[in-house]
Amino acid sequence: MKKLFLLLIAGLSTAAFAQDKETPYLVKTYQSSEVKNIDVRTSGGGIAVTGQAGNETRVEVYIRPSNWNGTSLSKSEIEDRLREYELSIKKEGNTIYCVAKKKNDNWNDWKKSLSITFKVFAPEKVSTDLQTSGGGITLKNLTGDLNFNTSGGGLKLTNLGGNVKGRTSGGGIDLTGCRDVIDVSTSGGGIEATDCKGDIHLSTSGGGLRLKQLDGRIKATTSGGGIRAEEIRGELITSTSGGSIHLEDIMASVKASTSGGGISADIKSLGKYLSLSTSAGNIKVRMPLDKGLDLDLDANRVHVPEIRNFNGRIEKDRVRGSVNGGGIPVTMDANSGSIAIND
Repeated sequence: MKKLFLLLIAGLSTAAFAQDKETPYLVKTYQSSEVKNIDVRTSGGGIAVTGQAGNETRVEVYIRPSNWNGTSLSKSEIEDRLREYELSIKKEGNTIYCVAKKKNDNWNDWKKSLSITFKVFAPEKVSTDLQTSGGGITLKNLTGDLNFNTSGGGLKLTNLGGNVKGRTSGGGIDLTGCRDVIDVSTSGGGIEATDCKGDIHLSTSGGGLRLKQLDGRIKATTSGGGIRAEEIRGELITSTSGGSIHLEDIMASVKASTSGGGISADIKSLGKYLSLSTSAGNIKVRMPLDKGLDLDLDANRVHVPEIRNFNGRIEKDRVRGSVNGGGIPVTMDANSGSIAIND
């Protein structure tokens, strides 16, 4: 009986593994030396492009029902439904074109609609032009002019370089190990960026921002959530109208503003300037006071420690003057709250 039970469990495990392991409906291969650009259009599935070494560029096509619930279609069922679709993969010059779309825009039989996903394994140095309205986009290990857009899913970006520009209106964005020029935005989710370097522009109107180990010129804005930034170097310009701002281990020039919460900041080393403002909370900062500073602090109440070599005025709601002869402009404004420095 025990042996039968063990065999049954083993059989279930094997079946589950076989079910999870996807087999592409279609695969095409090309010589990598002939591929410089990847152009993909699909209206019902995701897109993934991964850079890899080697001589072969491979395109894999995965097809599921749009209302997929774990039940796969047979090959004959797929071919029957594909009569309503244009599905093509071809190479012209040094560009691979992948297209999956409905032949008739008015055809709306959702029970027979398909989700067609492209997975491309390409040279690491390649440019992309990717568009989908029905799924997420994943890019990994690529360098080039990388353009991508989805209105129906998130963006997952790993180890990208060059000119990286992506948009989504239906999901979050996750960046790791990206560099050079990065410009990504979403109106439907949060953004998390880790270990990135360069000219970085992040924007969301539907979620929070989490930034860690960034170096360069960073501009990150949201109107729908809080901001948390850690281990930032270079320059940080960030704002939100829907949450608080928390800055930790900062060695950068900083301009941070919110109209929906407070600001807490741990400034390890000042950059060229420090500007913090909120209209709906308090500001609490730890920062060095041994440099030449020009202070301008304005709030209902301002708390500052005893400052050496200060020349100016200290009042309960305003501190204005120079430290150590002046230099780095430090401005803070808490319209309806308090400011506390090294408190």
